[in-house]
Amino acid sequence: MTVLAGAAAYPLSAGAQQKAMPVIGYLNGTTPEANAQSLAAFRQGLSDTGWIEGQNLKIEYRWAEFHYDRLPGLAADLVSHKVDVIAACGGADEAFVAKDATSTIPTVFSTGADPVETGLVASLAAPGGNRTGVTNLTQLLWQKRVELIAELVPQTRVIGLLVNPNRAQVGRVVDSTQQAVNAKGLQLETLKAGTEAEIDAAFATAVQRQIAAVVVSDPLFDSLAKQVAAAAAHHAVPAIYIQRKYVANGGLISYGSIFLAGNRVVGSYVGKILNGAKPADLPVQQSTNFELVINLNTAKALGLTVPPSILARADEVIE
Repeated sequence: MTVLAGAAAYPLSAGAQQKAMPVIGYLNGTTPEANAQSLAAFRQGLSDTGWIEGQNLKIEYRWAEFHYDRLPGLAADLVSHKVDVIAACGGADEAFVAKDATSTIPTVFSTGADPVETGLVASLAAPGGNRTGVTNLTQLLWQKRVELIAELVPQTRVIGLLVNPNRAQVGRVVDSTQQAVNAKGLQLETLKAGTEAEIDAAFATAVQRQIAAVVVSDPLFDSLAKQVAAAAAHHAVPAIYIQRKYVANGGLISYGSIFLAGNRVVGSYVGKILNGAKPADLPVQQSTNFELVINLNTAKALGLTVPPSILARADEVIE
């Protein structure tokens, strides 16, 4: 991901000191704790363009705490406060809620969905309107994840998809994975966990249904990566994830974009807009950096032999 820092035109010139401090509205479906690293990358992007929270900028935070039904109300609250820019960070849910909340306040989003296909922007090169942002291509990578887990667990005939049913955009995740599974001539079964307490039960259900491999994706699970990886190990279910931290915590394999780079771009875009740029003129950035990580200790514990083709492509092998 190329971070769009650019030459920082520092705001608040000597003649503008009397102007009120600009305010960003930060909309996120998770919690401050779960989002700490992403938020740090976002603030770095702001700093790249001359904006530092508490010095020349104020940020109004709105956290849904994984209760995604709260997002519309939180977005409406930011609009009522007349914030200067909305940063809709976290995924497609936040992006679409912000889209519905305002057509005038500049908005920078991060999403795994295709922003053109889903109507967030007119085109990647020329977004138009009041929105721009970053797509990490999460939904476009399902085929690759299904191919990887099927190659790693060649005896599988049924792929499980662990989802959080509380997210409005969960249907897109299911559809994308279904297409990928169909392309491999396999079957898909959906496993649901909307709370921390339901994660272990979901993997137990996978065993009961004789699901030989599972694909995992949701910010809720990302915040509980250690617990999710432990549940998969406890039930001896091979699983593929979208972030490295699962594998670092004992998960089997992950493949996805490097999210922190995208969050930094969101921050830099917000800063550029505060410096006078228009969202319509800032092209939507696409992730270009992806990483494949595999844990050989976990593979051994599961009785799996990692094919040389996967090892050769891996960016990191944990032993």
